[in-house]
Amino acid sequence: MLVLVAPGQGAQKPGLLTPWLELPGVADRLAQWSAAIDLDLVHYGTEADADAIRDTAVAQPLLVATSLLSAYELLEGEPTQDAPGRAAAVGAFAGHSVGELAAAALTGVLTPLEALRIVRARGTAMAEAAAVTETGMSAVLGGDPEVVTGHLDKLGLTPANMNGAGQIVAAGTAEQLAGLSEDRPEKARVVPLKVAGAFHTEHMASALPAMEAAVEGVAPGAPLTRYVSNFDGQVVESGPEVVRRLVNQISAPVRWDLCMETFQQLGATALIELCPGGTLTGLAKRALPDVRTLALKSPDDLAAARDLVAAHTSA
Repeated sequence: MLVLVAPGQGAQKPGLLTPWLELPGVADRLAQWSAAIDLDLVHYGTEADADAIRDTAVAQPLLVATSLLSAYELLEGEPTQDAPGRAAAVGAFAGHSVGELAAAALTGVLTPLEALRIVRARGTAMAEAAAVTETGMSAVLGGDPEVVTGHLDKLGLTPANMNGAGQIVAAGTAEQLAGLSEDRPEKARVVPLKVAGAFHTEHMASALPAMEAAVEGVAPGAPLTRYVSNFDGQVVESGPEVVRRLVNQISAPVRWDLCMETFQQLGATALIELCPGGTLTGLAKRALPDVRTLALKSPDDLAAARDLVAAHTSA
């Protein structure tokens, strides 16, 4: 059984779209999307530097667009409610944090333009929320999870991402994160992350009204195949419930550890991480050692990824 996953913020890299633009139709699709959300995806995906694409308002739409483009190339077409194509043979879709918007589009809950318009509003609102107080995130690697979370609580930090495989991401104010660097949990390393806010915490509460406004008028479809939610790692079968969770998730912790547990319970045999892949496959290699993994980083990886799709789906 194949799982397709979409990465979250922090996975973006300068020039990530450059090789994809060589493929037929990609430039036209990106031009359409850029016009729809008033953001030059081609510029940010080819010419912009690391600081420019670190901006939450840019990073989030760029990541969702890139994941969708790579998925359409992998699955040889855009899945829709009327013509799901190869996506229907995928056992489950999931996304980490903002990657959930890509997963919602790939399962037919949202159209790609709906997903991009929502993520444009999401990124802008979360950037504005992050500007209120100087906040950020740091990865805590290793240590006993209960000890780590207790230590974070003592410092006033939130375990914003429970990623599994020995990784918990702490979020809070710059002062709190500085305290964590000086006072690390036992047997753990602390690595500051290149993100511009304390995402998935109470610091994002002011962004909720903008997300609620962004989904008004959206008529979500039922998932074409399993959609695994960050909220609790469960499969969600209702389109409206997926959308409700997408709104609330911006101030709630990401439970990627529970998502991976669900992949295992569903009988996953392979996992492909959409472009810009790497982070989630790294977690899967440690947490799901018996599952074949592949990070889709450029069109050069498509042949191997399609072979994996053929070997681990029934279509």
